[in-house]
Amino acid sequence: MAVTREEKTRQLTELKEKMQKAQSLVFAQYIGLTVMEVGELRQKLREANAEMKVAKKTLMRIASKDAGLPVVEDSSLEGPVACIFSFTDPLSGAQVAFKFGKDHGQVKIIGGVFEGKILSKAEALELAKMPSRQQLLAIFASMLRSPLVSFASICNSPLSGMARGLSELAKKKGTPAS
Repeated sequence: MAVTREEKTRQLTELKEKMQKAQSLVFAQYIGLTVMEVGELRQKLREANAEMKVAKKTLMRIASKDAGLPVVEDSSLEGPVACIFSFTDPLSGAQVAFKFGKDHGQVKIIGGVFEGKILSKAEALELAKMPSRQQLLAIFASMLRSPLVSFASICNSPLSGMARGLSELAKKKGTPAS
C-alpha cells in the first residue's frame, strides 16, 4: 500500500519534532521480532522515557537535516531500521535496546546520534553499555561514604577494645562489671 504525500509529510513532521526533543538517537535493526516482542520492546522503552519509531530511511535523513542534526548515510544503515529516541536520559533508549537485544538476537544497535555527532556501531554500543546516571550517582555516593565509614570504625575500635579489656579484667578480679 502506497503512502500518500500527506502521510509522509505528517511522518516527517513527527520525526523532526522527536529528533529535536531527544537527547540522543539510536538506530537499531529489529526484523524478525514478532508483533508481541515489538510491543514488549516499545513498552520497556516507554518505561525508560524513550520511544521507537519505524520510518523510511529517506524520511529519517530529511528529518534529521531539518532538525539540525548530522545526516546519517544510508550505507551505515543497512536493512529496515528503527529510530530510538531518548528524551530524559541520553542513555535510556540505547540501554533498553541493548538489554532487549541480549534476549532477542534480532535487535541490533547499528549506530546513533549523540551531542550532534554521528556514532558508529561500536560507539553506539559503548553508549548502551555505560552505567546510567542513577548508577553513577550511587557509585559516587559509595565512594564518598567509604572513607567516612572507615574513619568511624578506626575511631570506635580502640574504645570498644578498651571496654572489652576492662570487662575481662573485672571478671578475673571477681568484681561486677559496670
